[in-house]
Amino acid sequence: MTNTSHNARIFPVILSGGSGVRLWPMSREQYPKQFLPLCSERSMLQETALRVADPALFAPPLVVCNQEHRFVIAEQMRQVGPMRGQGQEGVPGGARIVLEPVGRNTAAAAAVAALIVAEQDPDGRLLLLPADHVIQDQAAFLEAVGVAARAADAGRLATFGIVPTAPETGYGYIRRGLPLDGHKDAYRVAAFVEKPPRAEAERYLAEGDVFWNSGMFLLPARRYLEELEHWEPAVLAACRAALAAGRADLDFFRLEEESFAAAPSISIDHAVMERTDAAAVVPCAIGWTDVGAWSALWDIGAKDEDGNVCHGDAIAWDSRGCYVRSEDGALVALLGMEDAVVVATEDAVLVAAKDRAQDIKPLVEHLKAQGRDEPRQHRRVHRPWGYYQSLHAGDRFQVKRLTVAPGARLSLQKHYHRAEHWVVVNGTALVTRGEEQILLRENESVYIPLGTMHRLENPGKVPLNLIEVQSGAYLGEDDIVRVDDHYGRP
Repeated sequence: MTNTSHNARIFPVILSGGSGVRLWPMSREQYPKQFLPLCSERSMLQETALRVADPALFAPPLVVCNQEHRFVIAEQMRQVGPMRGQGQEGVPGGARIVLEPVGRNTAAAAAVAALIVAEQDPDGRLLLLPADHVIQDQAAFLEAVGVAARAADAGRLATFGIVPTAPETGYGYIRRGLPLDGHKDAYRVAAFVEKPPRAEAERYLAEGDVFWNSGMFLLPARRYLEELEHWEPAVLAACRAALAAGRADLDFFRLEEESFAAAPSISIDHAVMERTDAAAVVPCAIGWTDVGAWSALWDIGAKDEDGNVCHGDAIAWDSRGCYVRSEDGALVALLGMEDAVVVATEDAVLVAAKDRAQDIKPLVEHLKAQGRDEPRQHRRVHRPWGYYQSLHAGDRFQVKRLTVAPGARLSLQKHYHRAEHWVVVNGTALVTRGEEQILLRENESVYIPLGTMHRLENPGKVPLNLIEVQSGAYLGEDDIVRVDDHYGRP
């Protein structure tokens, strides 16, 4: 058994690989729920990073994420950097971002993190935190982390068991066993229980020694690697190879794709925690939810006297127990509704019975099968330089709004099938058009003929906003030939 030092550091590892399908239409493949400000003014990813912001307790965080989300994650982490006492540049506290070329579940993500941490600090401990959880009681969370850290010091693999408040059938459960010798408030794991039927979940709630499986863990890095080597050696071998053959890419570390893809896709629970005799559970009441459905946001939301939760320009009139959200500025009004979920975005409206909120995934899969864009992306599409937003489209034309961050620039590119007109709304634009360089200010415009090499930059100190009018036979995003890209995109 590997014992860790009491002075070993806690390394937060933020896992950001989910797609949040059940929170459609706000959560979408290219911009899933962890990037959205669903419960506060900051995104759930940012709230997770700030939860482990105290440098006296935690090392700088490591984020393991889908490579397609890398620029969004880097920007959101940069935004909360000053709140962690860091400068404006870079991600907070020297955070590292590791890119997964394909999803391989949590056992592999944790293995990559453990290999990185063990090399930096052989006695280091991993605090694995999904990026899309809400924790309302920070003090209780830190107290639970302290209990789990002491269990990890004794070589235990600790998980956090949430004291249940309802007979939830959408969560797995953990049954506690005997107390750990010399460790107050930590217990051996007697059993992991799959998602139960309601009658069984009600019995668990009454028994008092069964807890929701939160999916959060505190693990000694070396001990986790030892257990993974024993139970799932193929996962560890693939992760070692992917790290060894990986490479730095701007501010990211990119795992080698072929090696990482060889890892079996399996969760930490199934790979290690359900098999090892070193598993421990720390029961805690920390105001936790994994925000797995709109009904979960109703549960934790501020309710009016009729039990309604309203966000944005929304009203529930003569209605009870409803969740109403307007994200596009349009008024959403309910009349005579009970236990309904209504979520309106710019391009989609969801109306569902609240008790069917867990069943949105098949609906989204049906939309995907129809070839619709709404499950995949919003009309506002984020890019490393800022974002663009589709405003209007018709026969052989399309109108977009482009917002370019200060100091950012688009790739040097050309199009085979479309020409573009750019009109600056505010800010300053530096435009490369063929051999020319043109400086544009508010209310000035430029025309980019079909096939002309061009680039757009923002040399100013404030965001650049402009209107782009595209015209041509084909207006798809794949009609871009990049010659030079500051962000390393193909």
